Amino acid sequence: MSHDPIDHDYERGLRNRRSILGDAWVDRSTNNANEFNAEFQNLITRFAWHEIWGRPGLAPRLRRVIVLASTMALARWEEFELHVRAALQDESENGLSQDELKEVLMQAAIYSGVPAANTGFALAQHILRDLERPLAPTHPAEVAHPGVGREGATAGSPRLHYSVRAPRSGKAPRHTVVLSHALGCDLDMWDGLANHLARDCRVICYDHRGHGSSEAPPGPYTMADLADDAARLLRELDSGPVVWIGLSMGGMVGQELALRHPTLVSALVVANSTSSYPDAAKSMWQDRIATVTDKGVEAIADAVMGRYFHDAFRDAQPATVARFRRRVASTGAAGYAACCAAVAGVDTTARLPGVAVPALVIAGELDAGTPLAMSEQMAAALPQARLAIVTQASHLSAIEQPVVFAQLVDEFIANL
Repeated sequence: MSHDPIDHDYERGLRNRRSILGDAWVDRSTNNANEFNAEFQNLITRFAWHEIWGRPGLAPRLRRVIVLASTMALARWEEFELHVRAALQDESENGLSQDELKEVLMQAAIYSGVPAANTGFALAQHILRDLERPLAPTHPAEVAHPGVGREGATAGSPRLHYSVRAPRSGKAPRHTVVLSHALGCDLDMWDGLANHLARDCRVICYDHRGHGSSEAPPGPYTMADLADDAARLLRELDSGPVVWIGLSMGGMVGQELALRHPTLVSALVVANSTSSYPDAAKSMWQDRIATVTDKGVEAIADAVMGRYFHDAFRDAQPATVARFRRRVASTGAAGYAACCAAVAGVDTTARLPGVAVPALVIAGELDAGTPLAMSEQMAAALPQARLAIVTQASHLSAIEQPVVFAQLVDEFIANL
């Protein structure tokens, strides 16, 4: 019977330890071992670095985050500093960026306590300066929640509520993207996609007049009014040409904006929308205006949910449907009815050949509000358009199929 002189658990642990902490630290630890602590060094290498770090169930960078949170909670600051420095210096996929480290500390402030976070931030800043990572002075009153963005309102009338998310990459934005919501919704509708795109884009969301926190001047409105609102917003924000992504009413506004203010639009995504309605549908919109004017938006909220979401989605995600119902029902009746008039009067079909920018038209397979034929008509009229159909999606396809919708947008933007 042969005896292998290699302790494989130790060697595996040493390999993991080096990959996470770096050769310099591990060499220093092993070279400074002595008859008193050598067995302890052997033990932690085998049990911490092989038995735990060697398990494939979690990615190494996630284990690293767990260690940072745990050492903060236990006030084991010597271990915390060791792992912070190693995480920042690790240039592989297992390392952490400065912003990712900040997010760990922010979350630990809630779960481990503010005093622990105070110490964690102080130590992390010391390490960042030691690594010659510049930290620009920033006033606390000037920061904004990265999942919401910096909020504001336009100076002109009607005042439009908006949010701007800066790219989290810290670099110049790849594009400026505007997300324009559907009738009866508000800018919160886009939170998921906005945060996704804000990885490397500047993202602007806003509430249409008569919606959310924007003003509701007397109506009725026209689509030209809504497009001019958007143009005024973009000029106030000095946006330059934008990638416009609009769903339903937001897609109609995007078409009109590209035609009326072509220098403001560099690319266009029109989802679950139309360029015109037949007479029967226009009559339906007039009925809706009359109902809302007489009885309020609550009177039509259930019917709107039936168009926004298909049956299977309503059964599977009742809380999401309830959230959108609350938003629709709480929209002011006057502003809602005035926007209904703008939607009913949308009429860009004959002018769409004049849109000289790349376009993506997204249709919902199950969309009864703006059926596939309407998207096909727009895609055929737009000179640089392609059509994408989202399966198992009704009118709010970005909500029912958010991953698919984001993938379509990513592919479109990647080719601009």
